[in-house]
Formats: sequence, C-alpha cells, structure tokens
Amino acid sequence: MMRATSRRKPAIALLLGGAISQLAAALVAGGMAGCSLRGAVGSNDPAILVAPVVHGDFQLEVHATGELRSTHSVNVSAPPIGGGTLQIIRLLSTGAPVKAGQVVVAFDPSEQEYNLAQNRSDFQEAQEEITKARDDGAVQTAEDKTALLKAKFAVRQAQLKVSENELVSAIDAKKNVLALDQAKRALAQLQQDIQSHTASDQATIALDQQKLAKTRLAIAEAERNIANMQVRSPIDGLVVVSDNDQAFGGILFYGMTLPQFQAGDQVGPGTMVAQVIDIDHMELAGKIDQADRTDVREGDTVEIHVDSIPEATFTGQLTRVAGMASGGFFGPTSGAKVDVTVSFDHPDQRLRPGFSAHIVILGRRLQNVLTVPREAVFDLTGTPAVYVKRGSGFERRPVKISYLTDATAVISGLQPRTEVALVNPEQQSAGSAKPSAAAPVPGTGAAR
Repeated sequence: MMRATSRRKPAIALLLGGAISQLAAALVAGGMAGCSLRGAVGSNDPAILVAPVVHGDFQLEVHATGELRSTHSVNVSAPPIGGGTLQIIRLLSTGAPVKAGQVVVAFDPSEQEYNLAQNRSDFQEAQEEITKARDDGAVQTAEDKTALLKAKFAVRQAQLKVSENELVSAIDAKKNVLALDQAKRALAQLQQDIQSHTASDQATIALDQQKLAKTRLAIAEAERNIANMQVRSPIDGLVVVSDNDQAFGGILFYGMTLPQFQAGDQVGPGTMVAQVIDIDHMELAGKIDQADRTDVREGDTVEIHVDSIPEATFTGQLTRVAGMASGGFFGPTSGAKVDVTVSFDHPDQRLRPGFSAHIVILGRRLQNVLTVPREAVFDLTGTPAVYVKRGSGFERRPVKISYLTDATAVISGLQPRTEVALVNPEQQSAGSAKPSAAAPVPGTGAAR
C-alpha cells in the first residue's frame, strides 16, 4: 500500500503542477489582456502581418473622374432667311464623320427657287423697260430737233419781215413785230420742252436702271439663299445632332426626352440643328475634393484612363484648377468639389466627346517623409494609432497623419524600418467574440 501510495504521489504532483501551469498561463494571458488597455498586446499569432515604416519621398496622387469634351466645335444652324420656317430634307446622324466642306444638313430650296425665277423675270422686264425708254427718248429727241429747226426758221423768217418794216405800212410793220415776238416765245417754249423731255427720259431710264439693279441684287440673294440651303461643315470632325425642343409644340416638362432633329422637321431661321466636334482638340473636365485643392497646381502631370479604351493609358497636363469649390443646390457643403480641366499631350482618333475617364493627378512630391500602409493605421476614439511590433507582442502608439490615401498614410512619430501590424492585434488576441478596440482610420485625402 505504501509503495502504491508512494507511486501515486508523483502523479498527484504532476497533476497539481499542470493545474498550476495552466492557472499561471491564464493569469499571464489575463495580465496581457489588461496590458492591452495600456498600449501593449501580447500575440504570437503568425497570421498577424507586419510592414516596415518606409522613409523617403512620396508622390501625392489625387484621383478623380471626368468626362471628355472638345475644345473646338462649330454650330450648324438654319440659314437666316426670312419668309417663315425651313424644312429639313437631309441631315447626317449623330456620330457621323464629316470633312471640311461636306454638307451636314440640307433644307428644301423650293421657295427660294421660285423667288429666283420671279426675280429673273423682273430683271428681264426691267431690261426691256430700259430699252423701250431709250427708244422712246430717241424718237422724242428726233421730234424735238425737227420742231426746234422749224421754230428757229420761224424766228428767222419773222426777223426778215421786221427788217422790211420801212417799206410797208405801219399796220403791217406792227404785225411783223408781233409775229417775231410770237416766234421767239414759241422757240423759247420749245427749248424748255426739249429740256423737260430730256430730263424726263433720263429720269425714266434711271428708275428702270434702279429696278434692274434691285432685281439683280434679288437674283444674287436668291442664288445665295439656295446655296445656303445646304449647310456645310467648315472643319473636320464628328456630327452631334441637337434636340428638337419644338417637337411637341414647344411644350416642355421636367424629365421628358426630346427627339433629335431629323429629315422632315420644320425649323426657324437661325435655329441650331447640329454641332461639328473637332476630335483633334480634346480635353477632360473633372472634379476633385476641395480638400485636395492645395495638393495640385496647374501644369501637373496627369494619367488618364478612359473607360471605353481600357487598353490604353493617356498622359496630359492639368491646365485649369478652379479658384473655388462648387456646392450643391443649397450652396457649398463639406462635400463640395473643385472643377479641373486636363489637356491631352497627344491627340488620339479613338477619343470621343462624352467618354468617361478616371484621372490620376501627380501632385506635389513630399520629401523625407515616413509612410506606412493605409491598413496599418487605426482610429482609437478619434486618435490615429499604429501597433508597433515589440518582441513577441505589439505596442499601441499614437501617430500624426499628414496625408492619407487609399493605400498609404504619411505619418510622423515613428522611426524608419519600425514594423507595424496590418491587422488589429487586440482583435486577434481577444477572438471573434470580443468587439474590436480599434477601427481603421476612415476617409482619404490630406489630413486637416
């Protein structure tokens, strides 16, 4: 029995020793859990990934989306011709390529062709009236010359009679004097009539010539209007047909879809029917967060990724940054955006207005800064912090964030090459049943 007892004592000791060891381990774990509230976390979990603090230069990148548009376009409008509406008889469709001088839209020229025929008839009539006036004037001039000769002869004959008054009686002499006066008055009246005839003929011809000039201008205008019935593009580009806001009689409702102009539609003079977009001069209009406004400047290099051309990456320059943010309907808010404009370094025939794109603006370059992966920074009750590896555990340390992107955080407060956890060690130590004590820092952009 004693041996048996003596043999059981070591077993009891082993059992007691194991229990004590487990109790000690539990106390140590409890102590470490308590220490986690003071900044230290003990964890030997190999699943906790770490990354070093990197010292060097950091290129700020501002990401945004935008839409392509042309910097050069021309309007294609109905010709400014009076007389009512014009009917479209031919119109290129949206997206159709067009060369300079090519017809984009054609209107019905029937009315102008009628006006041309009428003006040509009036022109011919005016020419005939001028010819007739000249002929009538020539006849009148001939008659006036004959009458003038007769009148002059009558005066001369009367003068000869008067010269014989000494040889005739006093009564006959008196008659001769009266006849001479009458002949002179007739000559003077005839000369006035001849002047009146000449002036009248010249006035008639002048009026007919004015009518001729007027009809000549009308003919030129009608010919020009007929030519303007075919509106040609002054540049190479793509056609974009405008919406017909008169399709429903001019009655518009919010949200309604308007059809584009098409053959058969009636338009008023001067109405814009389409545009020709020059695809050799494209730019991109986008918006960035107002918090990123100070990190970019005009002239910065931009990488452009067009959604419709995923296989290509374009480069450009930031040509314009708006001086103020544009807010919503009720004015600027915290989510206000700043308009930016980007030009392409090299034109590409694949680019089209309206294409959406993602842009990366390479802003200012930060020198001699510390960076860590974005997921290594956690927000503890409003204080950014990281978990620094210390031996087999981690120590929580607050840091100051100067810039934060989707992938990287620019920080201060640590030494280069310090290893930080990429997941929350406290959550790993506590298990899935315990809520996390630290959540990743939300938001992106420069820290303010």
